[in-house]
Amino acid sequence: MKKSISKNIFTDFKSFIPIFLWVGLIFFFSHQPGLASGFGNFWDFFLRKTAHIFEYAILTFLLIHNIEERNLKFKKALALSFILATLFAVSDEYHQTFISAREGKISDIGIDALGIIIAGWISWKDK
Repeated sequence: MKKSISKNIFTDFKSFIPIFLWVGLIFFFSHQPGLASGFGNFWDFFLRKTAHIFEYAILTFLLIHNIEERNLKFKKALALSFILATLFAVSDEYHQTFISAREGKISDIGIDALGIIIAGWISWKDK
């Protein structure tokens, strides 16, 4: 028998803790003005964009796992995870427009989406 989705989502707070911690970490790094690696322009660019991909891939894995535990079919869990992770990427870039030495970029949302897609693809292949 399927469990009630709304009942489980709101009563099982502990299962959301890893997602909240990860989103908090992304938010923390986004709030830092002028993050630079000190390795030069190319490596700084490469490391920052790679971090975007990994941050959002991990967020998507966490979301898929958490939503799937609610007894949703995998395709629905995947779609909902894509939507939630993408909405967070958009809100994160918007948040960066308020931070000195930072700017929100649509291209960064695309790079975040690459991480989301990679995580979805890996999860899909795993099923």
